[in-house]
Amino acid sequence: MNVKTYNISAENFVFAMSKENPPVLTIPSGSSLIFETNDALDGQIRSAGQSIESLDWERVNPATGPVAIEGAMPGDSIKVTIKRIDITGTGIMAAIPGFGVFGDETTSASLEIMPIYDDYIDFGHGIKLPYRPMLGVIGVAPAGDPIPCGTPGSHGGNMDCKKIAPRSELYLPVFCPGALLAMGDAHACMGDGEIMGTGVEAPATIEVEVELLKKFTITDPLLEADGLIYSLVSADTLENATKRAVANIRDMVAKKMNLDNNTAGMLLSAIGELEICQVVDPLVTVRFGIAKEYVL
Repeated sequence: MNVKTYNISAENFVFAMSKENPPVLTIPSGSSLIFETNDALDGQIRSAGQSIESLDWERVNPATGPVAIEGAMPGDSIKVTIKRIDITGTGIMAAIPGFGVFGDETTSASLEIMPIYDDYIDFGHGIKLPYRPMLGVIGVAPAGDPIPCGTPGSHGGNMDCKKIAPRSELYLPVFCPGALLAMGDAHACMGDGEIMGTGVEAPATIEVEVELLKKFTITDPLLEADGLIYSLVSADTLENATKRAVANIRDMVAKKMNLDNNTAGMLLSAIGELEICQVVDPLVTVRFGIAKEYVL
């Protein structure tokens, strides 16, 4: 079967995910999509000497799209297979007063421009970083009010999960007709936590395949990567995000393996993996995973 590929230019973008956003195009399930994306600061950084005060903070985390999926309705899910993420420009990092884990002790801003090569990033100072492209923002329209692209939630958004990378598969719940998929905020490299508020931000070309899963209902995004199934949960605290992510996986394990909650919980306690995605957005994001064989 021939799979049609659709291209979405970075000129088509939103700064908030909303059911009111008109779709750039509508595609059938099983289609391949190529998204061109701008960096998280919408291309505003031109040099390391540029002043932070010159930036327009309303232009943060643009997401290319949205794209509607034919037949997608609330209660369904979409499966997004990340086929490739090609970084298409130089990398940018920043330390910004009031932003990130060290925001309270960052008294002056710093900007770094980082050349990106085939297999490494030149961080400067004699340091080479591994080239590990990943996607910071990917999501669908929420059921209620618009949510800025810089904020994560059950709809996805700015989860900053470094495992949303080539060869991973992301499952997103559908909250409105068409789902309205959008993505952006690619990184050439990012550490867990994204503690300073930025990874190595860069524009990118992202190829994905989208499949509609009718009546496959989930409450939070799921991710299949490295042989594990993760629940990705964003909440006001790490404790609240952790409890919900673990409960999501426990319930799936209990159903698949025919276990009571206590036994499923002990299995998760023995072999589950709890990791932090980011702690710098309006909500924090964690992932909790277990081997795929226990879930699907």
